[in-house]
Amino acid sequence: MVIADQDASGPGGSDMTSLLVLLQSPQVNLLGITVVTGDAWLGPEVAYTLRMLEIVGRTDIKVYPGAAFPLVRTQQWTQAAETLYGKQVYKGAWGERTAKDGYSLVPLMPEGALVTRAADEDAAHFMVRMVHQYPHKVTIYAAGPLTNVALAIRIDPQFAELAQELVIMGGSIVPQTNVGEWINNPRHEFNFWFDPEAASITLQAKWARITDTTIDASLKTRLAPEVLDGLVGSKSTAAQYVLQYQRKPITINYLWDELAVAAWLDPSIITAERVVYMDVDIDHGPVYGDTLTWSEEAKPALPLNRVHAQMDVDLPKLQQLLIHLLTSPTPGAHILAP
Repeated sequence: MVIADQDASGPGGSDMTSLLVLLQSPQVNLLGITVVTGDAWLGPEVAYTLRMLEIVGRTDIKVYPGAAFPLVRTQQWTQAAETLYGKQVYKGAWGERTAKDGYSLVPLMPEGALVTRAADEDAAHFMVRMVHQYPHKVTIYAAGPLTNVALAIRIDPQFAELAQELVIMGGSIVPQTNVGEWINNPRHEFNFWFDPEAASITLQAKWARITDTTIDASLKTRLAPEVLDGLVGSKSTAAQYVLQYQRKPITINYLWDELAVAAWLDPSIITAERVVYMDVDIDHGPVYGDTLTWSEEAKPALPLNRVHAQMDVDLPKLQQLLIHLLTSPTPGAHILAP
């Protein structure tokens, strides 16, 4: 059983493909999808998620809108801080293309108009309800900013300990890359950066286990050509969706969120990990939102958890798993009549 908490930008892209991997796996009971502002604003993210579920025939899975804004960080403060500390390479919903759109504006979607609507219950309360209904059986998969998860923790002090585990995509330790977003600040990572307070609250909660897909591992993956070529010719609706809505030209070729999902399904995909104590810098200075890590001997006197930080990946195994799942029939699919 899993709840997918996602900043579900769309159509296509890593966020949507990771959700498709969960939908395509017969091992998974996806209890619901909770959505948070991150890569894009909440309103369009919810709409793109609903439309994807319609396309693949899984409208039985409900979508729960969550936080429209981070807990503390604001768009205005971030813009002002850039004049002191330098420009951010990637700002998600606050980037130049969507900064002025607002959290509820839904653009004309190339996939067609929506038929279904989101659930009335909000993301955090849905999460809390599920872990109480299925204690110690629900994995929280969180691949966006951790605002919804932090709100659930603040609503219910038992939330984290009632979950089975937490799987996150976030954080950066020592990435080997010349990509501009990390070359001058290797501890920067967008999901933690966008809502540092939420990330810190989440990492300090009483989870049974935390597994973290770091930038270090993600930067060793690639979508094209292997995965995309493996989908060509498939009659699977999921494969056709990925191919049709893959953003072109392919300028970002990493399997960010897909790796987190795939490694949860098959841990042997990860070939190296570091077990560290992890937190996030919440001082409003030049490294606000950066990843903090310690060894056992060096950790501070804070309620920190041991985090299984994924560092390396068996890329062919990852790519083959994605191809296998995305080209398979969608379990439980029921396509809506036109």
